[in-house]
Amino acid sequence: MKDGFDHCGKIYKRHFIYAGEIYIAKEPMEIATVLGSCVGVCLFDRAKKISGLNHYLLPLWNGNGLRSPKFGNVSIPKMIEQMEAEDCKTVDMEAKVFGGSNANGTKLEEMLIGKKNIVIAKEILAQHHIPIAAEDTGGSRGRRIVMRSDSNQVWLRYTGAKD
Repeated sequence: MKDGFDHCGKIYKRHFIYAGEIYIAKEPMEIATVLGSCVGVCLFDRAKKISGLNHYLLPLWNGNGLRSPKFGNVSIPKMIEQMEAEDCKTVDMEAKVFGGSNANGTKLEEMLIGKKNIVIAKEILAQHHIPIAAEDTGGSRGRRIVMRSDSNQVWLRYTGAKD
């Protein structure tokens, strides 16, 4: 974990999350990940100043095999539960959604994993009445995001060739 500084000299610890992970930040820090067809949902509790970020690969766990946060329908509810365990309330949360690219350029509907990942994020957030404050999804390029946990600021940089 490296440390970063803001323009006022405040030191932020940094944490990188990989595919299939969830991270809840109870203290000010920067959480980063890199997304292709995967989706990352940033959750922020405005009252508690607690944030969460997940990184999931596939939209739906179908009940076979391990129930893992590599699936959106497992990862997003689990992240909400982890934040609620820290006394956060969904009424105080807002989300930002990133990723879901179609990096391989396929046009076959069944192969559009990124698109399905985006849809599941929006559906689950709507079920929990958590508004989406910002999103940058779809397209053909990957993204590197860094979320500052105490302010819900997110920096985004595209990866790969331009559209």
